[in-house]
Amino acid sequence: MKIISWNVNGLRAIAKKTFFTDLELLSPDILCMQEIKAQETHVAETLEPLKGYHIYSNSAVRPGYSGTAIISKIKPLNVMKGINKEEHDTEGRVLCLELETFFLVNVYVPNSGSELKRLGYRQDWDKAFFHYLKDLEKVKPVIVCGDFNVAHKEIDLAHPKANYNKTAGYMQEEIDGMNMFTGGGLADSFRRFYPDNTQRYSWWSYRAGARSKNIGWRIDYFLVSESFMPSVKNAFILEDITGSDHCPVGIELNS
Repeated sequence: MKIISWNVNGLRAIAKKTFFTDLELLSPDILCMQEIKAQETHVAETLEPLKGYHIYSNSAVRPGYSGTAIISKIKPLNVMKGINKEEHDTEGRVLCLELETFFLVNVYVPNSGSELKRLGYRQDWDKAFFHYLKDLEKVKPVIVCGDFNVAHKEIDLAHPKANYNKTAGYMQEEIDGMNMFTGGGLADSFRRFYPDNTQRYSWWSYRAGARSKNIGWRIDYFLVSESFMPSVKNAFILEDITGSDHCPVGIELNS
């Protein structure tokens, strides 16, 4: 099974580019998308050309903002939206499929903002989301993928010293949040296959030709319950797929 995660930075915008061609090339069993910026009716309209996929979405109350969607060749046992916390469930940031042997959680973690106005909220979110995942884990293992809006370690961004404790996405409070996930029984699948000497990115600013210069950040992850890691065959980053400021990332599971 191939599962891919992609922050599309606007589903309707990316659909006008090479999205459908890329999807054929990628051929995922499941594609989790973040920052769809679309209401559910728009998601259905935009993805109408797709054949052979079940389509699910969780839109923000505010139009044109945030939101998550999943397309899946596999019909899930159950579909759940949000983390059952009213203060965190108005922006469509979490969409979960219950499958036979695991929960697949698609997440778009809040950005702390250019002036760090949401850093406090982000810390509250991380704690609430971690507890949500651990509650799911009591039932069956968890795969959680998406845009976590944090570079975990120095190797995960091109200019760590210039950004540390100055820039959203590399504040110590955000790093502590990721430490909570990875120290709490959820493995960073990419790092398990490609250890700390592999410098790869999944997001590049649109400014100053950052992508062509590969001045990027790895902020898109697949975190996997430790008990389920033996089922993961590979993890990958697909830098050559464009259309968004993020590229797709993914994992393959053993059959």
